[in-house]
Amino acid sequence: MDDEGADRLRLVVDPARRTGRTLLAADVEQSYVDVADPGHLHFEYVRRMAAVADLAAPAGRPLDVLHLGGGALTLPRYLAATRPGSAQLVVERDRAMVDLVARELPALPPQVEIHVADARDAVTAAPAGRYDLVLADIYRGARMPGHVASVEFVAEVARTLRPEGIYLVNVTDLPPLVFARVQVATLRAVFADVCLVADRRMLRGRRYGNVVLAAAPRVGRLPVLRLATRVARDRVPGGVLHGGTLDAFVAGARPATDATVRPR
Repeated sequence: MDDEGADRLRLVVDPARRTGRTLLAADVEQSYVDVADPGHLHFEYVRRMAAVADLAAPAGRPLDVLHLGGGALTLPRYLAATRPGSAQLVVERDRAMVDLVARELPALPPQVEIHVADARDAVTAAPAGRYDLVLADIYRGARMPGHVASVEFVAEVARTLRPEGIYLVNVTDLPPLVFARVQVATLRAVFADVCLVADRRMLRGRRYGNVVLAAAPRVGRLPVLRLATRVARDRVPGGVLHGGTLDAFVAGARPATDATVRPR
């Protein structure tokens, strides 16, 4: 998020769920948090990211996690509840958002640190092999900045992961999902194992929305079969593309580089 002033940011009560809070930026929904239940995940793409995180290691095992993009800190709260003791670093460039969330939402455990910084700068400065999970949800308004959508950036993320680590990315797109195809190709240029998770209607080209991409350094690391079972049971059923189905989805798209990427 860009720092354009605190007046564009609001936290509003969900009229259908009194403990729910929606973070709005210029009246656009950015995050949703249940202040009484961190396990309640309102947005479908957040549930898909949480599903991968749940399957990344045995239940309850603490993980070292880097969050790129903070919002209302929905997933840091979820991981603090489901994997107590996890060391989490959240990087959010919008100081006004960080201050609003700290002032109006419940405090996080001390194992969760918040840094106000640019995501690429933070990743470049991070030590090698530091994290089990890196989760990226980086947007300025409705656009993913080009400097976090390139092969060079992804290579830096890969450097920060442990050999069994996983990188998760939220991508927003609209039919025919050109940007999502390019981002899959970009991840595949760096990582050995990549999959895509999305609403089945999106995969059929019937709606705008969010695509979650997961990537790992080792072939076979991603829990594809268990993930497919879980997302199929979601209240907004999802599908998983991997291997040959992901080949067909990419359909010749080329990776984005620092030299070729364009701001969206």
